[in-house]
Amino acid sequence: MTVASRPIGLAVIGGGRVGLFRGEVAARHPLVKWIGLAELKPDRAQEVGRKIGANFVTADYKELLARPEVDAVIIATDEHLHVAPVLEAARLGKPMLIEKPLATRATESRQVMEEIAKAKVDAVVGYTQRFRRRWLAAKEKVRTGALGEVTLVTSRAFMNRLVAIDNYVRTDDPSSISPMVISGTHALDIVMWMMEGKQPVEVYAKSNDKALGPQYKGIDCTAGMITFSDGSAYHLSINWALPVTWPGAVYSLDVGIVGTEGVLTIDDTHRDIVLAVSKPQMTGYAPDKQRLVDFMGSYPPGDMALGELRGPMRDETESWLNRVGAGWTTQAATALEAHRNLILTKALDLSAKTGKPVRCEDWATLESRLD
Repeated sequence: MTVASRPIGLAVIGGGRVGLFRGEVAARHPLVKWIGLAELKPDRAQEVGRKIGANFVTADYKELLARPEVDAVIIATDEHLHVAPVLEAARLGKPMLIEKPLATRATESRQVMEEIAKAKVDAVVGYTQRFRRRWLAAKEKVRTGALGEVTLVTSRAFMNRLVAIDNYVRTDDPSSISPMVISGTHALDIVMWMMEGKQPVEVYAKSNDKALGPQYKGIDCTAGMITFSDGSAYHLSINWALPVTWPGAVYSLDVGIVGTEGVLTIDDTHRDIVLAVSKPQMTGYAPDKQRLVDFMGSYPPGDMALGELRGPMRDETESWLNRVGAGWTTQAATALEAHRNLILTKALDLSAKTGKPVRCEDWATLESRLD
């Protein structure tokens, strides 16, 4: 602990997978001296509270945030339930780590972004892939000009349908859920980070719903193009409706970055470590007895090993706690970047729905069309 560091009283709002992961990491961090948990389901609250060594457990996030011990907040509720606790934490001036997205509706996302700015709180958003070594190495090559001027980026994401089904059954508004908004946003954030400073001007996309639509009223896949004011382009696609037996635990991604002086390709498909078993391994995002083959490492938070989470979510959580307690700088996504990501993903969905390009220079005008 450095001289400038200070102890942290941490509030974790939401005791699902991510709340548990981050809470367990925080419980082992030397700066964290107190942990409180807000979780609506009593049995889950008891289980997670015990695992993270919570000093205080409640079903009411407002009761937790009002505690004098709370110095910082992790928002880990379901995606469509972020807005209220974020606004309350901002009102109280608490630094936050917010799971992506800020909100699932454009107008609410803007409200959250503006309230965070108005309150002048340090809030970052959980785009966890920024903390993986391969993306940091790619960012450094782009940042230092090794590729020259970036002119084209491509990304292709494949996912089995377990994540999609989980999201559709948990929401009462399927229209607010899409592969781009929930999962494609990870690839989009990485690419926009690589293309930092470039201004998007137009998006165009196509989608279909032949696999998920009949039962879940959902979208299977989206493919599109984002063009920028300097003429560069980003071509992207995501399908989260592959059969359950597709071996990716969650995310399988290919990215290519082309510049005037070079090219960088990143294979993030996780086919380098393949597990095949005779009996289902009931671990991971959404265990399913049909899955007997797994691309290990494709679960974005990381993997459990020797009783602890190892991987980018651990690194991100520890980095954020150092940011809060010791003033370290981090590469975490800002609320402004998270809002931009949501607007672009929703603009892609709007283009696919209307069959027309969508202009995106004027966010205020665009946002009014997205909800």
